[in-house]
Amino acid sequence: MNNHVTVLEIDGNAILHNLNYFKQKLRPETKILAVVKAFGYGSDGVKVASLLQDKVDYFAVAYAHEGIALREANIKTPILVLHPQIQNFDQIVKYKLEPSIYNFKTLTAFLMYADNQLLLNYPIHLKFNTGLNRLGLYHSDIPLILNNIVASKHVRIESILSHLAASEDESEREFTMGQLNNFAAIVKQIYLHLDYEPMIHTLNTSGVINYPEAQFDMVRIGIGLYGFGNDEKETSHLKNSHVLKSIISQIHTIEPGETVGYNRAFAAKKSTKTATIPIGHADGISRKLGNGNGYITINNQKAPIVGNVCMDMIMVDISTIDCKEGDAVYIFKTQEDILHMADKSDTISYEILTAISQRVKKLLKC
Repeated sequence: MNNHVTVLEIDGNAILHNLNYFKQKLRPETKILAVVKAFGYGSDGVKVASLLQDKVDYFAVAYAHEGIALREANIKTPILVLHPQIQNFDQIVKYKLEPSIYNFKTLTAFLMYADNQLLLNYPIHLKFNTGLNRLGLYHSDIPLILNNIVASKHVRIESILSHLAASEDESEREFTMGQLNNFAAIVKQIYLHLDYEPMIHTLNTSGVINYPEAQFDMVRIGIGLYGFGNDEKETSHLKNSHVLKSIISQIHTIEPGETVGYNRAFAAKKSTKTATIPIGHADGISRKLGNGNGYITINNQKAPIVGNVCMDMIMVDISTIDCKEGDAVYIFKTQEDILHMADKSDTISYEILTAISQRVKKLLKC
């Protein structure tokens, strides 16, 4: 039983709103893949997938165990594993997960596995590197790739995909168009050698916003599902899905000259009231938010963090806030709160969301 009083509320209605917002940008026939890796961007991948399973065409996870968790929750929607490991092939096939093949080692190993297990037309996805230089097969290797696959009756290419490096950055438009053109050339070459046409997809959230002409057969929506676009205008059309709440554990009155927290980082210059909140860097709150850089919200008022962020607790200044022990507080509630935390932590919204510890209780609210 999770007794942590700090809770992440997942706003299911916000997720549905965001999904529908992106659907309006797509052609009716374009499929949607919802990205629920990393515990649904720090929330709960199983809960999010359960909410969306009859509303999207695919889910994507990073690793096999994330997909297994979805299957064990009776999610029947196709699941793409973006970073499959050779040692997990048994589990991938057992749970009907679909591997993204990104190099020759994985391709050769899976073809051998499929042959040994006498699989029939097992769906695989071919990922090509078009400029991100992270994972992916190469255009020049297509003849060898196809020779291996066409010779096998045990697998079938379900989709061809790539990933954009800077789709959110207008200054990188020329580079992104180059990626899209390279991807189109890869697809054309593969289609010439197959008697069927696999799905193709390369757009992420920012790609859908900035390059709608390249939506192809399917798009992949990740951070957009959870309330963030690639600029203020797009984000304003979305709703924040992550609401992190806690309570006041204790209130102190700090007299002038007294200090608060580790390393005595805060020294009171006047009588100061502080509240201790049971959340800390073990829960995903960066130490960079200490010493007045970050804030929480109590009774609609901002309470700045004083002193250093502890492993399990933070202390905040409530001198001007009417509150008591046991009162609810919001670590973050709005997109503004999350973006402020990201800015003060020198990072991005993705990291603020995915850093939320698994010891924090997750509740889906609709």
